[in-house]
Amino acid sequence: MNILLWVLQLALALLSLSGGAYKVFMFDELAKMPATGALARGGWGAVGVFEMLCAVLLVVPAATKWMPVLTPLAAAALAVESLALAGLYARYSLELTATNPLVWVVMMGLMAAFVAYGRYVLRPPA
Repeated sequence: MNILLWVLQLALALLSLSGGAYKVFMFDELAKMPATGALARGGWGAVGVFEMLCAVLLVVPAATKWMPVLTPLAAAALAVESLALAGLYARYSLELTATNPLVWVVMMGLMAAFVAYGRYVLRPPA
């Protein structure tokens, strides 16, 4: 179970880091989507910074064994953030296609919820 949780943590960290960096540094590309109008540029930047911070907290505390309780907290925070973004994206499109960000946000939220549950209940931090 520990190996599965680590694989999911790393995948989630990479998704969060890349998604957060995209929201912060590539806003011009992000602005082409209809759902972008729901938040201002600063709002998307704050969401991006939050995702990048959570990506770091998913890996570093557990790997260094320094305050490993931050790892499930970061995963739970990402799950809540993904739920909020899913609600935002669902207002604009419910298509199940690879180009719809709703699909990616829901997948990321499920992974984050499983990592949070796994690190709290199944395999608590040492």
